[in-house]
Amino acid sequence: MSTLLSQIRNFSIVAHVDHGKSTLADRLLEFTGAFKTVAREQFLDSMELERERGITIKAKAVRMEWKGYVLNLLDTPGHVDFTFEVHRALWACEGVLLVVDASQGVQAQTVANCEIAKKSGLSIIPVVNKIDLTNAQVDDTQLQIQEILGITDPAFLVSAKTGEGVEELLDAIVKRIAAPPPSSAEIDRSSVLLFDSYMDPFKGVVLVVRVFDGTLKRGQRIRFIHDSSGRAYTIEEVGYLRPAPKPDQALSCGEVGYILCGLKDPSYVRHGDTGLVLPPAISGRDQSPVSLRPIRPLPEPLKPFVYVGLYPMQLGETEDLTRALERLHLTDPSFDYNVEASAALGPGFRCGFLGLLHLEIIQQRLKREFSQDVIITNPNVRYRVTTRRGAVIEVISPAGFPVHGEIARVEEPFVRLKILTPVAFLGPISELLKSRRGIHLSVDYLTSQSVRLTWELPLAEMVVDFYDCLKSVSRGYASLDYELVDYRTREPLAKVDVLLQGDPCDALSFIVPRDRAYLESRAILERLRELVPRQLFEVNLQAAMDGKIVAKERIAPLRKDVIAKCYGGDISRKMKLLSKQKEGKKRMRMVGKVEIPPEAFLTVLRKT
Repeated sequence: MSTLLSQIRNFSIVAHVDHGKSTLADRLLEFTGAFKTVAREQFLDSMELERERGITIKAKAVRMEWKGYVLNLLDTPGHVDFTFEVHRALWACEGVLLVVDASQGVQAQTVANCEIAKKSGLSIIPVVNKIDLTNAQVDDTQLQIQEILGITDPAFLVSAKTGEGVEELLDAIVKRIAAPPPSSAEIDRSSVLLFDSYMDPFKGVVLVVRVFDGTLKRGQRIRFIHDSSGRAYTIEEVGYLRPAPKPDQALSCGEVGYILCGLKDPSYVRHGDTGLVLPPAISGRDQSPVSLRPIRPLPEPLKPFVYVGLYPMQLGETEDLTRALERLHLTDPSFDYNVEASAALGPGFRCGFLGLLHLEIIQQRLKREFSQDVIITNPNVRYRVTTRRGAVIEVISPAGFPVHGEIARVEEPFVRLKILTPVAFLGPISELLKSRRGIHLSVDYLTSQSVRLTWELPLAEMVVDFYDCLKSVSRGYASLDYELVDYRTREPLAKVDVLLQGDPCDALSFIVPRDRAYLESRAILERLRELVPRQLFEVNLQAAMDGKIVAKERIAPLRKDVIAKCYGGDISRKMKLLSKQKEGKKRMRMVGKVEIPPEAFLTVLRKT
């Protein structure tokens, strides 16, 4: 049943992680009658991993009704690694609820999400949450919203836990968020914006769309502009998400819902694409130029920041891992994967992620949803290497680095960090940034108790344990946001190979500044010495740079006491047995192979 355009409100909830965004969504569901009682906390966080970790990973769409109005809520993640999910959700909205924790105040991701909403031209309703806490600082938080975010409208005071202030907030959504704009007179047929999708094991690919023009009905044929196959698909089902799919007769202009087109291959769809309903006379592969304007420019996919090698635990599971990555890429297009092979680990994938949390989540989803245990190699960033012949190549793996004599210059990516922290932790955080090759830009005192630091930092210094160290030195009070700035050469970089018994292990190679090659190599070899099990022969661990050994460690062999049975007699008998054992170990060393446990490939994730 279609709804009047003036009665529709499309909005999203954005916040810093752990500011109560998912709990507020629960209360909105309860107060609008979507459920008499929410069956569990964080109801829209459907993945077990989301509820377990207390974070939102996937944006969710749900339809609610309030006093004769239809409210389409798009819940979004709060962690910086999932910013792309926020962008996708805001494509389909006219307004946002900007939630701030009354006990923590404005955080870095709060500022970043607010800037995204302002650039998108959306109405912003500030919300101060958790006002029921004993340590809530409501007045200070409202002042921060005005001074830091530049929002002069009074904030709504709510407690998502108790429900206080939620009814007033729902009324404000109706009054302060604009209705969707009417259909454009220039467009002569229905068009939709595809902003999400997921795989149903029985129905195929479910497309989550926002209708911008016309009406979607069952039986219509739809084609997506950037689908290279040029195919048209018959709409088999339309409906709403409440949050479970509920079929309906049609989706009218301004509404958010889902469609089923019998699509089985996830690679045919791309988030941000425009779908156009074809007139009945147009054939399935028609390339008619009529009204082929996208609703919004197709966004450039975010370039991953962190690259790792992903390999199946067993060599025969490569095909299963391929199918699992295809399914995950359908719901999360912000990571990419390409086939590669390692001499040590066999066939696998070089995967790019937006951050280490993003990597960890994908690893956990592979294990829980697809029963895929994987080996993860050292994390790397994307480097630009200029050869002596003038060619510029992008390298995402140490194995792709040219040999030392062919390299003229290596550029690494730099990011601009904005860290919000109490003034008391200004010193320790500055020392941490200096130790990570940081470049100081500015210090802005936002209030008498809070300060914003702006630094530039090599991305390679961030991808391992920087976030954990920041939380440690600030006792959990600091928060950060970052953006990629450019590529630059600040100090010479080099590739370091880790050798096992003289043979390079490409999965353990890494890139490091030349002046830190010895210290980094020594630290990694020491950790490998603890992880690699002892063999019946001596194992040599070495680190080589430009063909020269820069560090070395030795794993002593297991030794059987062959002279235990010699309880007397001449010493020559004992020496003969020891000499025989020595020759045997020498032969074993020539043919023996070193077994490396999977955890050894993550040794550089833990810095000394």
